[in-house]
Formats: sequence, C-alpha cells, structure tokens
Amino acid sequence: MAIHVEGLVAIAVFYLLILFVGIWAAWKNKHSGEAEGTDRSEIIMVGGRDIGLFVGGFTMTATWVGGGYINGTAEYVYMPEYGLVWAQAPFGYALSLVLGFFFFFFGYVTMLDPFQQLYGKRMGGLLFIPALMGEIFWSAAILSALGATLSVIVDINIKMSVVISALIAIFYTLVGGLYSVAYTDVVQLFCIFVGLWISVPFALVNPAVSDITVTAVKQVYQAPWIGSIHKSYTWVWIDNLCLLMLGGIPWQVYFQRVLSASSATYAQVLSFLAAFGCLVMAVPSVLIGAIGASTDWNQTTYGAIPPREKNQTDMILPIVLQHLCPPFVSFFGLGAVSAAVMSSADSSILSASSMFARNIYQLTFRQSASDREIVWVMRITIFVFGGLATLMALVTGTVYGLWYLSSDLVYVIIFPQLLSVLFVKGTNTYGSVAAYLFGLVLRIGGGEPYLQLPPFIYYPGWTTEKRMHHMTGEMEEVVIQKFPFKTVSMLASFLGNAVFSYLAKYLFESGKISHKYDFLNAVVSKHSGEIMDRTTLVTRGNNIGLSEIASVKPRLSVTLAATFVRRDTLPTETVEEEDSSPDSSQHDEE
Repeated sequence: MAIHVEGLVAIAVFYLLILFVGIWAAWKNKHSGEAEGTDRSEIIMVGGRDIGLFVGGFTMTATWVGGGYINGTAEYVYMPEYGLVWAQAPFGYALSLVLGFFFFFFGYVTMLDPFQQLYGKRMGGLLFIPALMGEIFWSAAILSALGATLSVIVDINIKMSVVISALIAIFYTLVGGLYSVAYTDVVQLFCIFVGLWISVPFALVNPAVSDITVTAVKQVYQAPWIGSIHKSYTWVWIDNLCLLMLGGIPWQVYFQRVLSASSATYAQVLSFLAAFGCLVMAVPSVLIGAIGASTDWNQTTYGAIPPREKNQTDMILPIVLQHLCPPFVSFFGLGAVSAAVMSSADSSILSASSMFARNIYQLTFRQSASDREIVWVMRITIFVFGGLATLMALVTGTVYGLWYLSSDLVYVIIFPQLLSVLFVKGTNTYGSVAAYLFGLVLRIGGGEPYLQLPPFIYYPGWTTEKRMHHMTGEMEEVVIQKFPFKTVSMLASFLGNAVFSYLAKYLFESGKISHKYDFLNAVVSKHSGEIMDRTTLVTRGNNIGLSEIASVKPRLSVTLAATFVRRDTLPTETVEEEDSSPDSSQHDEE
C-alpha cells in the first residue's frame, strides 16, 4: 500500500493546528481563577465557570458532533435497509440538548455530585461505573473509527494513526483541562463544517453520481435512501429515539459544559445553540450518505462491487471522499473527520478523569486531599483513561458493541436516578440500589447481538434473524428484541426507585424493621438528632454534606430553582435566594 504524502501533510497540518490551539489555551488561562481563590482542580474540571457564549456554544455542540456522529449518520442514510428515517442521532441528540434545560443543577463540579449528596458515597461509586464505561468505550470506538478512516484514504498503518491521534488529544487535555478542550473544539468544529461542505459539491457533480432527489424516492442502484419503517419495527424505532433523546442527557461530557457556564441563563442558551448546531452539522453527512446510495460504483476507482456488499457501510464517508472527490478535497474532508474524532475523545477522557478524581478519590477516599493532590490525580487518570481507550481501540474488535451496551446502561440506570434526584421527593439509597439492579438486569437480560451476548429475558415480539457477524463475516442466528425493552427497563428502574424508597421509609419509621438494620443510614439517621442542618442528609460518614460538594456560590436563577421538586438538591444559598425574592415575599403576604 502506497503512502499518500499529500494526505499525511494535510493531516499533520490539522493536528499541529489543534495541538497549538490546545497549548495556547492552557497558557492563556494558566492564571484563571487565582484572583477569586478558585481551586486549580475546579478550573481544570469546569474552566473556572467563565466559559463564554461563543466558545461555550462550540464546545457544547462538539459534545455530540464527533467522529461517530458524522460517520454514523452517513452510514445509516447509505444503508438500504435503514435510510434517513433511521438516522436518528441528529434529531435525537438535538432534542436531548433541548430537554437538558429541565435537568440543570448549578453549584456542583461533576454530574455525580448530587447523587453522592443524596444517596451516599457508595452509591455514587456504583453510578460511576456505567458513567465511566460510557466515556471510555465511546473514546475507544471513535479512535477505532479514525484509524480505519485514515487507513482508507492515506494508506497508513491503523495502529500508528490511532496512537498519534490519542497522544495529541491526551497531551493538550493534560496541559490545559477544559480550557484546552473547549478552545480546540472551536477549531475542530470549524474544520468539520468547512471540510465536509467543501467535499459535498465535488461529490455531487461526479459523473458516477445520479440525482439524489430521484434516488431518494426511486430505486436506482439500491433502495431509496429516504428509507422506511416497517410496522414490526415501529417500537424499536421509538425505543432508539428515546434512548438518544433521554439517554443523551446524563453524560458528564454534557454537564461539564453546563457547569462551566458563567450563569444558568448562559447554560440554557448554550444548550439551545448546541441543539441547532447538531442539526446543521448533520446536513453534510446526510448528503454524503445519499451520494453513496446514488453512485454507480462501477464508474469509480472503488470498483464494481458497492461498499455494502463488501461490508464497508461504516466507511461510506471516507470512501465517498476518496473516490468521488479530487485528492486535495478528500484530504480536507479527512482532516475534518480526524478533527471530529479528537473533539469527542478529549472531552470523554477529561470527563472520566474528573469524575474519578472528585467523586471517587476525593469525596470517597481522601476528603482531606489537597488541591494539588487532586490535580495530579486528574493528570494521571487522564493519561490512564486515554491509554485504556487507545488500547481498546487497537486490540478489541467489539469496542462498538461495548459502547452500545454501556450507553444503554447510562440510559436505563443513570437517567432514572437523575429524574429521582431532581424531581421525586423522598427517594433514598435503598430505592437507588433497587433501581440500579432493575435497570441492569432488565437491560442485560435483553442480550446484545453485537457482543454475541444471548438474552435470558425474551420480551414479547422477539424473533430470530440470520445476520453476518461484523468480525468473522460468518452468518449466524441472532435473537432480535422488537419490544422497546430499553425504555421499559428505564421506566422500571425509575418506578423501582420510588417504590423501594417509600417502602424502606415506611418499614423503618413504623418500627416494623428495627432501626439498627438501617445499614445504609438512608432513613433513620435522616430524622435523627445527629443531623446538623438541612443540607446534610445522612450522617455517620456515609453521605456527603452539601458544604463539601458546592464550595462555590452557585449562580442559579430563581425561576430555574423553582422548577425542581426536590429543594434539598439545591444549594442552601439558592433556596434562601428564592425564599427572599420579591415574588415569594408577595406570596407570603397574601
């Protein structure tokens, strides 16, 4: 395989630009927060809470617009059995960003803080597991996709391209934290937008490409790329949309941006801007997928056999760039793809290390740890988690399957817990543990064909199909669950939390079970004389007082504070601010 020197030069330029911006951002903000006395660890995690509208809008959009997003959207539009109607990521993630408006909590540092505040350190540690799996497997999946993409266009070794890409992302994240990630997101998103839009016109006018408006509704080289939803798969479509829409909310990469905004109003605006950005950034990917479905591949340098028959549908975007665009254009597009990957990988690595350093190391094991110690733990875990994601991308053939499963676990376990923390009064650690187990068992019980994980729960409407295994290429019989079991698992987890919480509360408070058996300290101690103030939910060294979590005064509007049913989730200052507001005073007088 010949190495394309021009392609390597183009990629090197993109990588050096991103590396330069990452280092510059770290240098520019190295003294940020010092005047206010903000801890360095908090600056690395949430950027000193002063991320502006411009940079914030770009970095919030880049939360989801990554390599998997643009490659996956093009792939689903191209695949004859799916089409545009099954490319749900753009609308699903855009809606998740809009719905995220109702899940804002301010004054914290990570997404897991309110969970540990209400449910305790041990429960926070359990919830960290699916959150960590999601971030690591996501990083590994997109690094793996990048290696395959680079190997298609520039014919370089996959392993070398993955390692170099990962090292660059790890390095500037290590140096500058969220500031470097946010500023590089601006460059990366610009590269994605320009690179793909430069490529689309050249691909559209290629003689081998038919009119995409015709192939959208008529079969020319394959089924119309608009696609259709078979009646028997309607619930699967709805299940997947709910997974993207609601399961896209409880991710640290998202809340890291929310918590880094300078105010709650800014965070709300950023979410809406990012939702619009997700839709805009999906347009070129949709067009590239449609172009792939409208191409007579026999007229191209790719060959007579189309990509779908070579089991290369996941590579349709780089294939279109390489075989339907001039070389200099395809290299611009390739730079866009590589930039997209790094914009996602760096965010996930930083998110995973932030949760570990704060919620596991500091709040669970070393509450007396100095700020310098936390910073070093973050740096070490950035390198460790980045290295782990890279290793998985190189040696694990089922990394996408692992990410699918872990993202499902985020949806069925963490999302219902987030709902309970913010909106359901009276839930406690017993309910949280039950909800965790319900979600885990019901989701794992449904199986995962990509991982060859057989189901042990056969939901209504299940069937078997012959499918080609993505690694061996052999046909195998797999169980297909046509029941929306992921959403049902999520709902069961949510209801389980409420039911078991109230059941435990009733049993302990009524005396039917002795107080000494409240081993999680989740019910009895909540009402005991040991409690010092209303911000400390559970004593005896298990749960975390709010003073330990929210060391900065939160900037949360009264209107936003009023949306929460559980006022104990909010910092004390916010509740007092709400109580002392003119509206509340007038209400009291009435």
